[in-house]
Amino acid sequence: MMESITPVNEPAAKTGLDIHDILRILPHRYPFLLIDRVLELKRKERIVAIKNVTINEPFFNGHFPGMPIMPGVLIVEAIAQAGGALLLTEVEDRDHKIMVFTGIDRAKFRRPVGPGDQLRIEVEVAGWRAVPRMTAAKMHGCAYVNGKRVAEATVSCQLIDSERGRGDSSGDGAAE
Repeated sequence: MMESITPVNEPAAKTGLDIHDILRILPHRYPFLLIDRVLELKRKERIVAIKNVTINEPFFNGHFPGMPIMPGVLIVEAIAQAGGALLLTEVEDRDHKIMVFTGIDRAKFRRPVGPGDQLRIEVEVAGWRAVPRMTAAKMHGCAYVNGKRVAEATVSCQLIDSERGRGDSSGDGAAE
């Protein structure tokens, strides 16, 4: 029997998520799903997620041959995905929505991340705004390896309909 994510209106929310839960929440898939497990989840406030970095990651083929380093932009993406997992648990119709970046501020990269590292991603919600037809959030995230901060960034995002921008067959409203 499969366990489902606790719906928005139920009081007893889960405090951790396994990969199956994450796949039900986030639209990302291999090779772009960048969180493996959620250790802590406090609704609308905070999330702690893990990314196990392995030599099999496709980006290591070219970044950099002989000295594999996880691209900083993917660490920021992992921060955003963790935040997205937190915020999308609050959205009832999340199957028809995606969370997209609207800004990245104060990104800093302090140490390289390589194969064998376990990235611990801690994200806190700095602001959440929901009005009819628009939900936006700002989150601050830090990534750690062995207790040492390797990166941090403040990310802004907005929830949009997953069909937006895909266009339609009639030609009116097609994305450019």
